[in-house]
Amino acid sequence: MYSDTASLTHVERWLFTLVVAATLLFTLITPPFQAPDENQHYMKALLLSEGGVLTQTQGPMIGAQLPRAATDLHDVDFPTETPGAIQLYSLDMLRRAWSADAARPGRRFADFPNVANYAPTLYAPGAAGLVIGDAIGLPRLGAFYTGRMVNALVALGLILLALRLLPFGRMALLGVALLPTAVYQTGSLSPDAVINSVGFLGLALALRIGHAPPRPARTAALFLVAPLLALAKGVYLPLMAAGLRWPRRGERGPGLILGAMAAGAIVFIGWMSYSGGTPALYHIISRKTGENVMTAPLADQLGYILGDPAGFARILLSSIVERAPVYALQIVGRLGWNAILLPLLAYPLAALMLAGALLSGSGTRFSFGQRLWWLAVAIGTALLVETAMYLTGTPLAADYVQGTQGRYFLPLMPLALMALMPAWGMRAAPRILSVVAPLLLVVALGTAIDSFWVHGFVTSDGMPPHDRPIDALLLPSPRW
Repeated sequence: MYSDTASLTHVERWLFTLVVAATLLFTLITPPFQAPDENQHYMKALLLSEGGVLTQTQGPMIGAQLPRAATDLHDVDFPTETPGAIQLYSLDMLRRAWSADAARPGRRFADFPNVANYAPTLYAPGAAGLVIGDAIGLPRLGAFYTGRMVNALVALGLILLALRLLPFGRMALLGVALLPTAVYQTGSLSPDAVINSVGFLGLALALRIGHAPPRPARTAALFLVAPLLALAKGVYLPLMAAGLRWPRRGERGPGLILGAMAAGAIVFIGWMSYSGGTPALYHIISRKTGENVMTAPLADQLGYILGDPAGFARILLSSIVERAPVYALQIVGRLGWNAILLPLLAYPLAALMLAGALLSGSGTRFSFGQRLWWLAVAIGTALLVETAMYLTGTPLAADYVQGTQGRYFLPLMPLALMALMPAWGMRAAPRILSVVAPLLLVVALGTAIDSFWVHGFVTSDGMPPHDRPIDALLLPSPRW
């Protein structure tokens, strides 16, 4: 039977300590704005820290009036739009940015269309950190790092709560949380830290409610977390259906979970209506043609899908098959703006770590039907992610899906692993996980330090060119 205890085992405490240590180290060693879209997320968090919720338009731009000292932190001190140029960071850059605020008075309009409609709940921890930084008199750069730190600590607290609530399969969640991409995003100012941790928490609560007698505190938490998960990313709300099973006499779990999901859907629809209803259009570089193209209006793209559902199904399938190797690399670890690959030997090492998590066992017997349901929920959620990116991030009527990244699948991976977990695992599996995880994280941290602060890197898609295969196996991609 599942464990109803809230305490973690010795191995689980060790693995969570690794998650904390790696996350906080990435918080410090990752240069400003070197998590995907972190510059735009910073502006959105800054808007919230000043009491703003909704964005404004100014000509073709969507954003808000913000302090120039903050906008110049990205535009002048740490720009990210430097294609083809070597990016190398130094302590001198940090020192100059630390003392630059006085020369940057006033405010100007900041453009952040990609995140304009994101809910403020995603940015509350980061905004709180920015407020703390301002309150103690730190310059904009110092407040930025404070925002990162608070964002990371809140996410880590939610992951710990999820672990304590999970009635089984904790190693599955820990295996995913230990992936370099996961800890890298948790240690940033990106809302991915909140999205992933709320996704883990929503899954844990649903499984707890579905497989244990409901208690008032857990029921209240379920109806709080479901709307937070829907606001994080509406496509992740179906993850809570993992807690559904065939009801037995006296059980209220299915009704509670469905009610909480309905509440989440209502809150999500309410926010979308209040914030403007549809995501802002923006320019992208087509991954098929390399041309600068515009994303499609939501209604037009939805009309195209409904006009030919079978054709859209073929687009989904072909896009997933084509991009699967890229997703795998990004799920494990591709740092910066998907620019820096770990040494290629790190990827089979990550597979070994996940195998250790999988073979640790759930400690509970489940029917084939229950496992099949979990796989259906995980796969269905993945297809919703792809569909959402087709609707909001792809040119009209394109024959491919644009913009999906491997990190988008992190919240659903623990459930997929649980569906495949044996009831009773191999005795050596937790030991394998405990040994391989720190080794993988050391490689990831070393990659970040070398690529950002020692050797430098060039932002590019695809596999970097290399002449000696041994370099690709043992060194991060900027050294190939």
